[in-house]
Amino acid sequence: MLPLLHPALPLLLGATLTFRILQRGLRRLPLPAHVRTDPLRTWRWHNLLVSFTHSIVSGIWALLCLWQTPEMLVDIETAWSLSGYLLVCFSAGYFIHDTVDIVLSRQARASWEYLVHHVMAMGAFFSGIFWKSFVGGGVLTLLVEVSNIFLTMRMMMKINNAQDLLLYQVNKYVNLVMYFLFRLAPQAYLTNFFLQYAGQRTLGTFLLAVLLMLDMMILIYFSRLLRSDFCPDHVPSQQHKDKFLTE
Repeated sequence: MLPLLHPALPLLLGATLTFRILQRGLRRLPLPAHVRTDPLRTWRWHNLLVSFTHSIVSGIWALLCLWQTPEMLVDIETAWSLSGYLLVCFSAGYFIHDTVDIVLSRQARASWEYLVHHVMAMGAFFSGIFWKSFVGGGVLTLLVEVSNIFLTMRMMMKINNAQDLLLYQVNKYVNLVMYFLFRLAPQAYLTNFFLQYAGQRTLGTFLLAVLLMLDMMILIYFSRLLRSDFCPDHVPSQQHKDKFLTE
């Protein structure tokens, strides 16, 4: 049983409020001309600015955690560090903030895939936060934020109709490499590790189920990314309108 007031709760609340305050501050920044003419694009732009900030901080933080505590790469279940624990709390706070932002902005229907992802991610992170198990796994999972830096840049340029820029063309190749190195590879490594818990009635089995669902989502997103950036002629015309929300 968890105590009524777990020591991690103030950390989660503080992280969530930090991202809420950050969003309010970023809203004061000037908007690109093409973005400010559309309320949906305006909301998505601000949402992505917060996501971009989280990706930079969490991606670098995750790399530093693994450099400082390399045993997390092997002892995924019991390896622990204060820095890694705070990182998991920090990112869980972001997912809580983003979930609330999507719901309050009435974008739940358009962004339902993000909500599903966030719920699964929070469920996995809470195992490390409240039971202090698999903190290493949480840190490894957050290597994906290195890839998200370039993925978010891509999405922001798409929202701004800037696909013809040289930066977009360069970024799409960098994004592909980062997707392999920091999204597909860590996910495959973690899935292989958690397969040992298959059939057991343990927390590891729950995390395996979460990972398998995330694996499926990641492969779907990867196929969309390849079609959109490298085979645009194969993307159905009806998908071009608002697919910047999910691609």
